Amino acid sequence: MNPALTATPAVGAALLDDFSLEMTGKDVPRLEEARESIPQGTRINITFLAGEDLGMRLAAARAVKRLGFVPVPHISARRLPSQAALEEFLSGLAEDGTAENVFVVGGDPARPEGPYPDALAVLRTGLLQRHGVRHVGICGYPEGHPAIADGTLWSALTDKAAALGAHRFGGDVITQFGFDVDPVLGWLEAARARGVHLPVRIGVPGPAGARRLLGYATRFGVATSASVARKYGFSLTNLMGTTGPDRFLRALADRYDPERHGAVKVHFYTFGGLRHTAEWIAGFRQAAALGTPAP
Repeated sequence: MNPALTATPAVGAALLDDFSLEMTGKDVPRLEEARESIPQGTRINITFLAGEDLGMRLAAARAVKRLGFVPVPHISARRLPSQAALEEFLSGLAEDGTAENVFVVGGDPARPEGPYPDALAVLRTGLLQRHGVRHVGICGYPEGHPAIADGTLWSALTDKAAALGAHRFGGDVITQFGFDVDPVLGWLEAARARGVHLPVRIGVPGPAGARRLLGYATRFGVATSASVARKYGFSLTNLMGTTGPDRFLRALADRYDPERHGAVKVHFYTFGGLRHTAEWIAGFRQAAALGTPAP
């Protein structure tokens, strides 16, 4: 058997026993379709996108909870038009019993739409704990950010981690997705050296068409050189097929060292394919447990 095609048991044991997923407010029907393939209690992040309103975001969090999962609503700092808007969102979550876990991100707008220029500004308001938030996720960028200098990213990460500790939040870091394990492992070591010891959920793209993955990668500044693409499992000259993160996960499991890299789990960006991603994970975990070729 070709070892490169075998899912190692370490993958399931160390990384995939507590994976998380991501969805948008419009993905509730897809989550209902996928529910049987997702372990109960799985953390499901709910994005905070332009074009979605308060009602849709709250309804999505309620649906995640109703279906037996843990809702993790996103709060996009730069998309909040006012303190009142933040309080209204948090109050709605609290009333629905879905406020315990949130993910706070700066957001995409070039200019803030209100008083919060970044995630740290939201953390410092005191409003999260006032509305029952207990666990806060924050962003990490192993390959940098196309619009933010590396030094600024590191300062933001260490400041946010310190703020979580000061406010006694539980927390973790969810990274942007990538195709290459090398920068992820290097970033983990650098984060630990800077005193950031929060658990990290490594962002991984769920199985999708190569062309679609490349489009998202371009948008988020993820490296997609020919060598990186080959390492991940697709070719930049042939984007017709579908590819999954099996090579990436095996490489991560093979080289992951808890002493150097700290607590690590996996977060799947589903790009609308919740059921496809959930079924792929189930098949990969089963293959890892049996030592048979991965899907």
